[in-house]
Amino acid sequence: MKHKRILRKIKSPEDIKSLSITELEKLCAQIRECLIETVSDTGGHLASNLGVVELTVALHKVFDSPADKLIFDVGHQCYTHKVITGRLDQFGTLRREDGIAGFPRPSESEHDAFITGHASTSVSIACGLCRANMLSGKSNHVIAVIGDGSFTGGMAYEALNNAGSLENLIVILNHNEMSISKNVGTLARYIASLRTGPAYIKAKSQLEKILDWTPPGRWTKKLLLSSKSKMKDVIFGANFFTDLGFIYYGPIDGHNLKQLINVLEYVKSIGKPVFIDIDTIKGKGYSFAEKNPGAFHGVAKFDVETGNPDFSGSGDFSACFGRCLVKLAKNDDKICAITAAMKYGVGMQYFAAAYRERFFDVGIAEQHAVTFAGGLAAGGMTPVFAVYSSFLQRGFDQIIHDTAIDGQHMVLAVDRAGVVGADGETHQGVFDAAFLSMIPNVTVYAPASYRELEIDLHKAIYQTPAVAAVRYPRGKEPEHIPNNNDGADFCLEQNGGKILLATYGTLYSNVYAAALLLKRDNVAVDILRLNKISPLSEKAVAAAAQYGQIFFFEEGIRRGGIGENLLCELSTGGYKGEFTLRAIEDEFVPAAETEAALAKLGLDPAGIHGTVINY
Repeated sequence: MKHKRILRKIKSPEDIKSLSITELEKLCAQIRECLIETVSDTGGHLASNLGVVELTVALHKVFDSPADKLIFDVGHQCYTHKVITGRLDQFGTLRREDGIAGFPRPSESEHDAFITGHASTSVSIACGLCRANMLSGKSNHVIAVIGDGSFTGGMAYEALNNAGSLENLIVILNHNEMSISKNVGTLARYIASLRTGPAYIKAKSQLEKILDWTPPGRWTKKLLLSSKSKMKDVIFGANFFTDLGFIYYGPIDGHNLKQLINVLEYVKSIGKPVFIDIDTIKGKGYSFAEKNPGAFHGVAKFDVETGNPDFSGSGDFSACFGRCLVKLAKNDDKICAITAAMKYGVGMQYFAAAYRERFFDVGIAEQHAVTFAGGLAAGGMTPVFAVYSSFLQRGFDQIIHDTAIDGQHMVLAVDRAGVVGADGETHQGVFDAAFLSMIPNVTVYAPASYRELEIDLHKAIYQTPAVAAVRYPRGKEPEHIPNNNDGADFCLEQNGGKILLATYGTLYSNVYAAALLLKRDNVAVDILRLNKISPLSEKAVAAAAQYGQIFFFEEGIRRGGIGENLLCELSTGGYKGEFTLRAIEDEFVPAAETEAALAKLGLDPAGIHGTVINY
């Protein structure tokens, strides 16, 4: 950081107001170095942040945060914003326990206007903030920065449809032709087709001035604007966005500071809804990220000199799922694979390469993905939708209404289930077991090993009616895995104990380790491991009922979770013993390494041991 003289002087957005273009360009270069150095050590979202450095600097040069609100979509584009708004000294704690978040967090800074951990929400948030300003008599601006990947999500269009009457709203489309996987779909192609040429904004402005100079010109302009003629479209650049009430400008070079600042200064004075279309390069300034932006979207630690993208490798649950699905699809041409812009994240690259015609990337549109799967199922196909647990939350209604009610047979491959670590509150996969288990016609499996994942996926596709979900964690197989891999709904390990420890999924490894610690203390325990967690097996409930003392450990939310479901079943059957449930209480789990987070929750071996021994 010694050579970053300009950057070290920036303590707030006010400090860049007086800088010249040359100084701002140097600042941008220094910020890029800072981002690369920091993310190489902490992990995080690199390519997307490298692409918006100039844009973020220009926004803070022109607008006045926090009075003017900046909303980033998805919020992982906010690193430059955090550096400029007084968090440079804390930037090395990015995505670490008790450090700064990888997404905007209002509790962290007054400059973070809203939490934006999921995609396609920024325009809705901006509409609400703008309307609040108007109702309060404020004239501050609200700027939504949304990537073209997020623009594949339907929520963005719902918001645009309601934005045409708002004052001082600016929507900036960051056009880099990438989300996490390459953008797909008609809307992505339509946005690309709006590229009108670098002289568009200047020519449009000059033509309007000419028409305004003379009475005939003013009359002609008024007539054209009130008409539906093609001539109006040609002269005034009419398109989808102008039809919604926006004034459209684009394309703008997103790495040309002078041009960005000039455009932002101009539109700042308009007052009406403005839509600015900018071109950026994802990964700008770091050759490895520019060449492979998908790999550097979200990365673990890497070596700056060589690059070290964190693809789903050969040794994690995502890759295990992806390769298993390819094997099954080889002999079954009805199997179709669906992803929501997460091909590499969920291990779908193998299926996409082998069976392109049966692979569907629907963009960042989880709701559509679920209903699309329902349609495929109704048409005789066997759809498998692979999705992060936290993103599946967005398809909750569609699971109920469009698949479960009618008993459509589809498979949900729920990746990143459980505590995921550094991405924090917005990405923890701790709700899916609870919300899936409450829906009729949904069966949920929780494998504890790679082998069980393969077995459960086969059962989900061929032996389970209606909706089947297979949930598994981020990362590698745990240290201790079950010996039995026969696909039974549950397993009871009997060690002569009168106490039962019950759990499911890969948390079994920690429960097993705790059982060994208890054995050293001369406390014998048996272990009940559930593989099918919903609906609960009657035999599993009967097996648990034989114990006078049960401890249930769950890497998920307590309310409505599997532990509470088991307790309810036991109570219904007249169980009179003692039942202790250790799960995630009424809280959101903050960023931390997974092991550290589990320890804090009392779900590591020591915590599980302590819960039992101190009862």
